[in-house]
Amino acid sequence: QLQASGGGLVQAGGSLRLSCAASGRTSSSNHMGWFRQAPGKEREFLASITYSGRSTNYADSVKGRFTISRDNAKNMSYLQMNSLKPEDTAVYYCALGRISVSGSFWPDRWGQGTLVTVSS
Repeated sequence: QLQASGGGLVQAGGSLRLSCAASGRTSSSNHMGWFRQAPGKEREFLASITYSGRSTNYADSVKGRFTISRDNAKNMSYLQMNSLKPEDTAVYYCALGRISVSGSFWPDRWGQGTLVTVSS
């Protein structure tokens, strides 16, 4: 089970850190990712991180502003979001999944989302 938290209302230019708690067994194949879905839009990949934490991947829309990390001892993943923009407003989801040879993240398990609202 996954549970995302840390969303809220923030002004443009501000920062938020989202957390994702994973319960139950995890393994070295459990890579983690973050997605978001804005009203009327499809769910969008944001970032992924391998189980070891050594490799990360970001969507161009958040590269340089968002940072994904994880703490396997705590079964947690984090998404640090800086320089937030109104267009970052969305429900944010974390997921456990696989990473293909090409580096694409394929989610297997989804957490409940957390709403991030960025005011202008």
